[in-house]
Amino acid sequence: MPLTYWCEQAWLPDGVADSVLVTIDGTRIVEVVQGEPGGARRLPGLTLPGLANAHSHAFHRALRGTTQVGSGDFWTWRDRMYEVAARLDPDAYFALARATYAEMALAGVTCVGEFHYLHHAPGGTPYDDANTMGHVLVRAAREAGLRIALIDACYVSGGPGTPLAGAQLRFGDGDAEQWAVRAEELAAAYRGEPDVEIGAAIHSVRAVPAEQMPVIAEFSRRHAAPLHAHVSEQRAENTACVETYAATPVRVLHEHGVLGPRSTAVHATHLSEVDIELLGQSGTHVCMCPTTERDLADGIGPARTLYDRGSAMTLGSDSHAVIDLFEEARAVELNERLASERRGHWSAAELLRAATVAGHLSLGFPDAGQLLPGAWADLVTVRLDSVRTAGAAGLEAVAFAATAADVHSVISGGRQVVSEGRHDLGDVGAMLTEATRRAR
Repeated sequence: MPLTYWCEQAWLPDGVADSVLVTIDGTRIVEVVQGEPGGARRLPGLTLPGLANAHSHAFHRALRGTTQVGSGDFWTWRDRMYEVAARLDPDAYFALARATYAEMALAGVTCVGEFHYLHHAPGGTPYDDANTMGHVLVRAAREAGLRIALIDACYVSGGPGTPLAGAQLRFGDGDAEQWAVRAEELAAAYRGEPDVEIGAAIHSVRAVPAEQMPVIAEFSRRHAAPLHAHVSEQRAENTACVETYAATPVRVLHEHGVLGPRSTAVHATHLSEVDIELLGQSGTHVCMCPTTERDLADGIGPARTLYDRGSAMTLGSDSHAVIDLFEEARAVELNERLASERRGHWSAAELLRAATVAGHLSLGFPDAGQLLPGAWADLVTVRLDSVRTAGAAGLEAVAFAATAADVHSVISGGRQVVSEGRHDLGDVGAMLTEATRRAR
């Protein structure tokens, strides 16, 4: 039976409008008009389309606040990450992912791109169902109220000429051909299920030999599925790639058919001018994850330049140092200010499009991220009377002042997941406390 919601304000494709009625039937929006509230359910504040978290590693949530003591860099952090990866079994992973996705829902996220590489049991032995861990993630997302693009990552080596070892053994399938066999089984399991998209990933140029990359690219083409890759997050990654291939990571991906409109380069922090042109001219998305990139001391990527050259920008919380896409969005602008000593690189609308329609598109959900008839029924309402947003107005209040704590209502695919700032699963903080304890 259709339900109608009255939005005090709503961000529509042509701007913010007052007194908007959104009618939902099942999982879809069927009508958007301006009018009086009448008997409609009221959503006070500013209602946005659902947010898309385009890059997540759910199990990294267990590391929040535990890796900040002492000095170090990405590589020392990675050692701690491997320790967590080595311990998780399917039950513990489900509990952690479910709680993490519930935290995302509280922050206004209605779709997650889960960059998944924790495939097998310790030592690399496949579970009886080789996709057990993938199924765990889908179930966790569904219970938390999110759609999921499960971006299944191929992970073959620990670096050029270096075999997998330790916790990495859980990530690998042997080679790309064996990865493709497992990925095809995963895709078949969810064929026809509208809330799940099975994508592919080249974990990185250090983890997949160049000659095997076309296998992953072909999977993406055959299924018209997203294809993601970590790209140039660290300078050391670039140096090793040039030493091995006499080319940058972007160049290697370009030469092996990886770039294109369904593809996303995650991080893209340390790029040459040629890299920027290759990404832009191919229409490859770029996913910025500013809270992780600053937490790991990665650096500041050339987001605006990439956007101007043709790469649509998306946003992700990656390692979940913070889960707050409003913070990710404004950090893109604030990082540009720090790097350039100049203000005003991005408008609020551009930043929020990265968090909504562009993110959904990069995850294989082109019919989400806008308040339009026929779109997924995702409504995220942000308070405009909190201590952070009071006195501010319009999209700027959300993009430059609001936090995840200001989200008070989330409807995801027609389901009321969050009401008055509380998830329908209950106390998400308690869920996270128990789940992270088990993971550690």
